[in-house]
Amino acid sequence: MSKNLLHLIRPDRAAGLATALAIVASSAAQAQLRVEISGVGANQIPIAIAAFADESLAPQQVSAIIKADLLRSGFFKVIDTGSPMSETTPINYGDWKSRGADALVVGSVQRLADGRFDVRYRLLDTVKAAQLSALAQAAAPQMTRVSAHKIADDIYEKLIGARGAFATRIAYVTKAGREYRLEVADADGEGTQVALRSNEPIISPAWSPDGTKVAYVSFEAKKPVIYVQDLVTKQRTVVANYKGSNSAPSWSPDGKHLAVALSRDGLTQVYVVGADGSGLRRLTNTAGIDTEPQFSADGQSIYFTSDRSGGPQIYKMSASGGDAQRVTFNGTYNISPRVAPDGRTLAYISRRDGKFQLYALELSNGQELRLSDTARDESPSFSPNGKYIMYATDSGRRGGLAVVSVDGRVRHTLSTQAGDIREPTWGPFMK
Repeated sequence: MSKNLLHLIRPDRAAGLATALAIVASSAAQAQLRVEISGVGANQIPIAIAAFADESLAPQQVSAIIKADLLRSGFFKVIDTGSPMSETTPINYGDWKSRGADALVVGSVQRLADGRFDVRYRLLDTVKAAQLSALAQAAAPQMTRVSAHKIADDIYEKLIGARGAFATRIAYVTKAGREYRLEVADADGEGTQVALRSNEPIISPAWSPDGTKVAYVSFEAKKPVIYVQDLVTKQRTVVANYKGSNSAPSWSPDGKHLAVALSRDGLTQVYVVGADGSGLRRLTNTAGIDTEPQFSADGQSIYFTSDRSGGPQIYKMSASGGDAQRVTFNGTYNISPRVAPDGRTLAYISRRDGKFQLYALELSNGQELRLSDTARDESPSFSPNGKYIMYATDSGRRGGLAVVSVDGRVRHTLSTQAGDIREPTWGPFMK
């Protein structure tokens, strides 16, 4: 990161930017994130989740994963059933209604001849004595956890009315000792995989819209360089390696371009470049610093941080450049804009009373809501369904991740003893 960017970064971060900005873990086993839940939704739905018949055959307990997902969402009160129930078990709806359950989940796991597992489930409405949904999935042993997440997604969608995001993935950086890792995990912090290991900082990871690639900034060349990495093949493409700082990559919704912040011509400005590194085009040309660009949900606009008003504030301009309009007016220091998938809400970090905290702004009416009560927050990222925001914060003496619902009612944290975790980015829905 170039020196002319440092006054837009928290002073305590700027001092250690070349080392403490990135993040990685020691071993995959150590790096599993521990989840702690606090807060609940405005209206919790009481749901009974039975142990699935024969689920001990599978590598993971499917019903336990479903329970954990729904509890983490904050919108469900889970009622124990006591004994396993398959999707063919006769149901006494009146009995379950009397136990206080509005919904009941039953299912089974069977091993197939080819080594896969057949995971089946039914979602039942005890009030209407009717089936709400059913799924059957054949999954490889290592994919049974994903099958459970997909069932939780289906339950969430049927009962909450919004698409669930349990089967999505997150990426983040962990620093352990002198080692940095870019890691990818399930949304619940399990199933950690290492995408990149380095002795130099890794910052600003960003998922491609199709979930197959991650763009990031690596200091392995002793300067910030933007890469795009295929998560399957591990193949990397250098997208920006110009003189000075190359930073803050953000994907266009169609996955063809990246908005980036470059200081190649002096002060840091916003550019757009092809995902393969071709066709670089400058979008801003000011006497200040323009950085942290983020495409809007429809790809028509770019939000970015600029000090053109005297201190860092968030602005919006056309994706083709031109005049910019200021978006944030409360507080003297607002950075790290992120736009909700529906384009209605802007999340950002604001410094007020010496605290760096997460805020959300309703773009239609300017209503602002503080979403965190900690003091050192950074790097917000929306879940693909727009219902939650993940961000980095201090957890004791280590950096950890926190998730909060957009209304501020539901919170949970993800932390590990393996290292300092920061720079989270929430991946898209997978097809």
